[in-house]
Amino acid sequence: MNDFEAAIDATLAPGNYTAVVRGNSPGTGVALIEVYDLDQASGKLANISTRAFVSTGADVTIAGFILGNKSGPSSVVIRGLGPSLAASGVTGSLSNPALELRDGDGVLLATNNDWHDDPVQAGKLIAAGLAPSDNHEAGIAATLPPGRYTALLAGENNSTGIGLVEVYVLEP
Repeated sequence: MNDFEAAIDATLAPGNYTAVVRGNSPGTGVALIEVYDLDQASGKLANISTRAFVSTGADVTIAGFILGNKSGPSSVVIRGLGPSLAASGVTGSLSNPALELRDGDGVLLATNNDWHDDPVQAGKLIAAGLAPSDNHEAGIAATLPPGRYTALLAGENNSTGIGLVEVYVLEP
């Protein structure tokens, strides 16, 4: 950790929380937010999401997550949203998000552009109650063993804009 980086250690009641990172006086650049559930015996992080400007190449939005503390696999849903953000007042949203899911070694496990295109995936998203509201948004449902994973959110055909990548860990 660098002395210029920030950290918060807090005990939180179950609920929804938002962490905001921004440059100081008026700094800009790439930032990383990490969330750790230190009480693994009783706590469980069910969802984490990041809203960011999605660019191209190495500047796509990246959401890393670790599945662990279980002997078996976990069911997850990963969503890439853009068009539906406009309904919440977000201007300049990503018009056609595309998702990739990769393992800790960078191996591509799944991709999706329009969540409804794959009937099996669409059925899983609907069953979980997490189907995106816009047909141009992306969604991946997967059952994964414990390990490190990365979800990459990009714009179809190198489009750019504000996007939201979400990772949900579903209850068994």
